[in-house]
Amino acid sequence: MSAAREPALDVFRGATVALMILVNNPGSWSALYPPLAHAPWHGVTPTDLVFPFFLFAVGHALALVMPALLAGPPRVFWARVARRTALIFAIGLLLNAAPFVRWDAAGELVLRDWSQLRIMGVLQRIALCFGAAAAIVWWAERHTARPQRAVLAVVAVLLLGYQAMCVTLGAPGDPYSLQGWFGTAWDKALLGESHLYRGEGMPFDPEGLASTPPAVAQVLLGWWVGRTLACGAIDARAVARLFAAAVVLGVLAYAWQLGMPLNKKIWTSSYVLLTTSLAMATLAALIHLLNHGTRLDGRPARATGGWVALCTWFGRNPLGLFVLAGLVPRFLGLIRWQAGTAADGSPRWTSPLPWVHEHVAAPIASLVSTDPRLGSLLFALLNLAFYAALAAWLHRRRLYWRV
Repeated sequence: MSAAREPALDVFRGATVALMILVNNPGSWSALYPPLAHAPWHGVTPTDLVFPFFLFAVGHALALVMPALLAGPPRVFWARVARRTALIFAIGLLLNAAPFVRWDAAGELVLRDWSQLRIMGVLQRIALCFGAAAAIVWWAERHTARPQRAVLAVVAVLLLGYQAMCVTLGAPGDPYSLQGWFGTAWDKALLGESHLYRGEGMPFDPEGLASTPPAVAQVLLGWWVGRTLACGAIDARAVARLFAAAVVLGVLAYAWQLGMPLNKKIWTSSYVLLTTSLAMATLAALIHLLNHGTRLDGRPARATGGWVALCTWFGRNPLGLFVLAGLVPRFLGLIRWQAGTAADGSPRWTSPLPWVHEHVAAPIASLVSTDPRLGSLLFALLNLAFYAALAAWLHRRRLYWRV
């Protein structure tokens, strides 16, 4: 991997992980600025870019490691891919299960109800998409004369096929609604209703199996970009071509959303194209800033500020930091104490993180504004600062968690 390619990917991936931690840890879920919340159903917010950007980065990283994997015997390749897929999926499942116990109504710690354990999740989708994309790329590299074209053909089949399934198997006239989408019935049959997410008020999993194929296409598009960049020098022309490809993909996404709306929760094909377009444009901008920037006098003006270092720290430890950001609130939630009495006379409990929000972040924010969203955002920023310090510490000691 050349030095010109590694920094941009690390910064891109790190910025994505940092934003993921920020939006996943507000002080209060009922007090969010609109850009920091997911779209209610159709539409896209900045928060809706986080997960697809990460899948794009997974594909780009796959392009960097694939030559070494292909150089060995097939059994080694399949063993490594299977191991990585299984480990990431298992980590995601353990994250869903954590902290393994809960407080019941009587104030006792009891084991959680395993019959209600959600099977899918963010890491589980990443694992399945990585495994499927790696298999498709292996086939294209080994058995086709033009692997990049072959992979793009697979992407087209996945995206067009997914739309066809939505239209033919979904509710007539309303195939992209929560109730009309075909995938919920499939996920219930494959995973079991009790193992699905219930955040929409009904059994429905935004990371379920039925909507995974278009997410696989997202990883493949990330691989295609990485493979294309690896085929030649990363100069100003390469950056311009990447920008141009992003524009073309954005135009296609706009045209496609006229018939298939942008929707993260069912991962529509138009959503894949739009978010990939934005990811490509962002990566092109980072490559330019990190390697080809110039000042007005023509001298180099490479971006080397603190934000680059911060994103690089996050980008070197994406999996570990994401898992910790999910585990810490869950285990701290087991530490609780009474903080008054509710209106019905029952005890009101609090724990460390809600206490910090209520007694630190919210009071400080109230000095500026009475809007509770500011206190919620300040708490999220304090939380992010903690993980940034941790990322810096891990980077200085060269401690990287990889599977």
